[in-house]
Amino acid sequence: MNAVRAVCVAVVAGAALAVAAPTGAANECDGLMVCIPVAGPWVVVPVSTGVPREHVEYQLTCPRGYIVGGTDARLSNRAIDVGFVGTTGSPVNPGITTSRSAVFLGTYVGRSGGAAPTFKPFIGCMPMAGGGSRVPTSVSQVRPGRPVTRRAKTVRVRPGTTTVAQRCSSGERLVGGTYAFGFETRTPPSASLVGSVSGSQRISGERVAVRVSGDAELAGVRAVVQVQALCTRAS
Repeated sequence: MNAVRAVCVAVVAGAALAVAAPTGAANECDGLMVCIPVAGPWVVVPVSTGVPREHVEYQLTCPRGYIVGGTDARLSNRAIDVGFVGTTGSPVNPGITTSRSAVFLGTYVGRSGGAAPTFKPFIGCMPMAGGGSRVPTSVSQVRPGRPVTRRAKTVRVRPGTTTVAQRCSSGERLVGGTYAFGFETRTPPSASLVGSVSGSQRISGERVAVRVSGDAELAGVRAVVQVQALCTRAS
C-alpha cells in the first residue's frame, strides 16, 4: 500500500450520475456528481522529536453501497503532514485506489510546545460501481493488493478509566494495532483538552487492548478513541 500524499482526491463518477452533489464541510465532494460527505473528529497527532516521527492513523467509512471518491482535511497547525493509505493500480480511481474506508495518516513535523496539533479528516462517498479488473500474473510475480484489513472500533471517552479492545474476524490473524483520540468539537481542541485523555496499548494473542483514561475536563465534551486491529488472512 502507498501513502497517498495528496490530501484531496476528487474523481468524477461518470456522466450517468446526473444528480448534483451536496456541499461538504470541506472540499471532499468537489467534482463528484453524487456524493455523501462524511466528517471525522479532530484527531490528535502525537508530538515527538525523534526520527522517524510518530504518526497517527484514523479510519473513516462510507455508508454501505458507497465508496470513497474524495478526501480532504483541515489542520490546526501547518506543520502537520496528512495523507491517506491507497492501493496501487491504474488508473488512480475509486475501487482501485480506494475502497469503502479511508485510513488517514497524520504526522507532526514541527517543534514541541504550543497548541496541540490536530487534524479533521473528511471523505466524499460516491455510489459503488465496481473497480477495475486485475491482469493475471505468474506465481512468481504478484500485483500489490490489500493483504491487511483494519478492524476499527470507535467509542466515546468519558471521565474515568476503561479498556477498549478489538479483535480480528474469524479466519484472520493479528499483525499489529494502533489507536487514536479524537474530539468532536467545532474548532480544534485546546492543549489542556487534548491532555485530558491518555491511553496505553497492549497486544496479547489476537487482541488489541487500550487502557483509556479521561479526567473531569471531559464533562460535556464528546471525545472518542478509535482502536484498530491490523488483520490478515490466517492461511
